[in-house]
Amino acid sequence: MSKYKCTIVLLLVAFMIVTCINPIYPEQQFLQHIGTVLLLLPLIIDVRKNKFGRASFIGLSLFTLLHIIGARYIYSYVPYDEAIQQIFGFSVNEMMGATRNHYDRVVHFSFGLLMLPLFCQIVQRKINCSAMVAIVVAWLLIQTGSLIYELFEWLLTIVMASDFAEDYNGQQGDMWDAQKDMALALCGSTITAILMAVRNPLACNHHSSYTSPPRLVCNQ
Repeated sequence: MSKYKCTIVLLLVAFMIVTCINPIYPEQQFLQHIGTVLLLLPLIIDVRKNKFGRASFIGLSLFTLLHIIGARYIYSYVPYDEAIQQIFGFSVNEMMGATRNHYDRVVHFSFGLLMLPLFCQIVQRKINCSAMVAIVVAWLLIQTGSLIYELFEWLLTIVMASDFAEDYNGQQGDMWDAQKDMALALCGSTITAILMAVRNPLACNHHSSYTSPPRLVCNQ
């Protein structure tokens, strides 16, 4: 059992419990935390099995943390701008000329940025491919996952009351919300893919025809 992994998981669980005290939006927060539980499960399992690399585990942990915060304020109302103003004395929204809450955009970008190492590790273990192939396949899986999630949000708008679906999806009146979310996941995963390819130059030059392809640095 990894001590640092156990500590991170315990902190995440404790933080999730604290954010559920006196919920601001109880019904929506419960629905949002279904995703949190799904993210926490592989982390909890890995505490015992210890198969995730450091980058994979930390990336998933940070993404889970973002989701816990988002669930507390159902994404559309996360007071990130107010917090930044209190700490640093300036408004991010004013600098960007933003008229909406952009926390959900940060989470979609982080999905690509933080989750790619984990996807790469899973791909390499499942199909025993080279590092470069794993990066490309993982990058494609990120885009597929982003697309499937947006389809899920679209289905919610069909089966749920419009106000409830709006609160969950966090569209905030933006008709191009789904396209922008997918574009941000694409940008985040592309940045991480480039960084991983640069960090693994020798591994990425090998071909999948090798019996034992070199492992990605982030998987170690």
